[in-house]
Amino acid sequence: MAALLRSRVTDWTVAVPVLAVLVLLVTWGRDLPAVVVVLVAALLGGAVLAAVHHAEVVAHRVGEPYGSLVLAIAVTVIEVALIVTLMISGPEKTQSLARDTVFAAVMITCNGILGLSLLLGALRRRVAVFNSEGTGGALATVVTLATLSLVIPTFTTSRPGPEFSPAQLTFAAVASLALYGLFVLVQTGRHRDYFLPVDSAGQVVDAEEHAKPPSTRDALVSLGLLLVALVAVVGDAKTVSPTIEAGVAAANLPHAFVGVIIALLVLLPETLAAARAARRDRVQISLNLALGSAMASIGLTIPAIAIASIWLDGPLLLGLGGTQLALLALTAVTGVLTVVPGRATLLQGGVHLVLLAAFVFLAASP
Repeated sequence: MAALLRSRVTDWTVAVPVLAVLVLLVTWGRDLPAVVVVLVAALLGGAVLAAVHHAEVVAHRVGEPYGSLVLAIAVTVIEVALIVTLMISGPEKTQSLARDTVFAAVMITCNGILGLSLLLGALRRRVAVFNSEGTGGALATVVTLATLSLVIPTFTTSRPGPEFSPAQLTFAAVASLALYGLFVLVQTGRHRDYFLPVDSAGQVVDAEEHAKPPSTRDALVSLGLLLVALVAVVGDAKTVSPTIEAGVAAANLPHAFVGVIIALLVLLPETLAAARAARRDRVQISLNLALGSAMASIGLTIPAIAIASIWLDGPLLLGLGGTQLALLALTAVTGVLTVVPGRATLLQGGVHLVLLAAFVFLAASP
């Protein structure tokens, strides 16, 4: 019975991404009726869940922290492709889309995913335990990347708006990519043990379940299906994006709220994977996913947008407004206070989730 159930789960995780890609090929570039949009959205959700499954298979094979890195980069590929596609299709409405989406990703990961992980970890063993050295380094990297890419443009004087000059954008892109690359080297090399789960005494514990890791063949198959699922997510999200924009406009919400929806959509795989890890008492893996996604979102998206800006018309607005700056500063300070002790209670998880709620509310009602 267990083997049959496992086979069925595997079957749907194969069938849904393939079906989602086939539907994408049929519907691409067409005006769709509401029924078809609902179908595409359902397949989009299924492709996200399938991506999580296949990413976890690959992660189980390669181990931590490589597994978290695989999913973080995969999700960021979705984000970058979706942002660039939307900016090319409607440059007059998307001058601030990259800023809105990247900032939303930072707030969702550093408050939403992090807060949810701490909450679930604390519910399991009263106190969520993690490695403060690795997590602190990751948080410092996120704050630095966010400041260089999203805060500094607000205060530069070379352009009239909150945007970089070409030279400044190039520097920010190169610095972001270099800093992210350096973090990956540290995370997977010299200080790999800083990013492994720890017990209450601070000792590193095995990050994997007792289940036997998948074979190399199974991992490669899952890697291929992960790529198929990501293509489906990107393409189907682009297909339903006009409906999202129309819904935002019909609800009298700011156009910037589209960026929040995109970030919530592309970070759903990370959120599910982090929640599963926290329920298994592997909070460090959850934090690797949260902060790693925030880093990848900035460190890979900004360079990609900088390159795409060569062909895009109009300004590229990256600087945050006053309310966003206040929320980012509060997130940074709260994050430091949460990370330094290396353990957290329900209170810290609740504080971060309230910060996420404040961000979503103020994005809808600025």
